[in-house]
Amino acid sequence: MSQQITKILCIDPGPVSSGVVVFDGTTVLESYPEYDNEDLLESICFEDYSTNRIVIEWISSYGMPVGRDIFETCLWVGRFIERFYGPHELIYRRDVKLTLCNNMRAKDANIRQAILDRFPATGGGKTPQIGTKNKPGPLYGISKHAWAALALGLTWFEQNKGIDA
Repeated sequence: MSQQITKILCIDPGPVSSGVVVFDGTTVLESYPEYDNEDLLESICFEDYSTNRIVIEWISSYGMPVGRDIFETCLWVGRFIERFYGPHELIYRRDVKLTLCNNMRAKDANIRQAILDRFPATGGGKTPQIGTKNKPGPLYGISKHAWAALALGLTWFEQNKGIDA
């Protein structure tokens, strides 16, 4: 009996576009730094990602006023969850910071470094985890909001070690 590999669709949502990564716990299978939300909504239903679950960053305001973009992002999160016919997980940014960096004060640069530290330096160039076009590393193609999406995937896998999807 073969064990099913857990693959998750990780989304860093935005009001117009979102960062998207398909991740299996060790390998980035697909990466989209700026995926138009309308197109993403359609692809969730019709593309064959063969994912077991969807992981999305959830909003927290910490008591501060929020604007229209935040509310529109919340609507997109709901639409993505509704369209995906499987389990979903909402992960707060603070959980990403604590899981990957062990520090609530971690910034994007700290999270990016924590991600780099979890992947082998097999590519070329200054950052071999990313690599170059001629010698790509395991994170080649990750950029912009795809970093945040990958951070969600790593957080989910680290928080759920040993749990089936």
